[in-house]
Amino acid sequence: MSSLTIDIIEQCKLNDRKAQMQLYNQYCNGMYIVAKRFVSDSMEAEDVVQEAFIKAFKKLHQYKAEVTFGAWLKRIVINKSIDLLKSKKQQLLELNEVHLKVVDQDYDDNWLVDDAITIDEVKAAIEQLPETYKYVVMLFLIEGYDHQEISGILGISEVASRTQLSRGKTKLKDLLKQKEHGTGY
Repeated sequence: MSSLTIDIIEQCKLNDRKAQMQLYNQYCNGMYIVAKRFVSDSMEAEDVVQEAFIKAFKKLHQYKAEVTFGAWLKRIVINKSIDLLKSKKQQLLELNEVHLKVVDQDYDDNWLVDDAITIDEVKAAIEQLPETYKYVVMLFLIEGYDHQEISGILGISEVASRTQLSRGKTKLKDLLKQKEHGTGY
């Protein structure tokens, strides 16, 4: 993180409105993209980002620069997004930018899907997963979080994260096999 960003953060801790606006402008577009991965409505995604920044500014004294400010803020945005989804029980948005880790070597050596399966079919199948598995699968496969981070974000143990990921991936493979064999989702 640049010393300029660190200086801005220190000014924000002192409630400097100009510095807060500068920090907001630096990160708002990226955080909006993150929120849109979870929340389908653009207005709700904007609300999530606003609420995340409000929380971040209130909790800025807790930020210790162990991770980049962007990573710290992203976790707040994801938590706010998940809170909104849980409260409204909305379907997850079909994701526009997906970077799937197709093989989780630590946990499942047999995680391969047919090459004929498209990324859109994988995204649609993820949306069909039960809520219990969906968030862990999204955070792990799409957002790239590890089990320790997922446990912190979702408030579950690392063991629960691993279990839910394993079960979610099994269910996801089953859904994709159904699609592959023409039985649909």
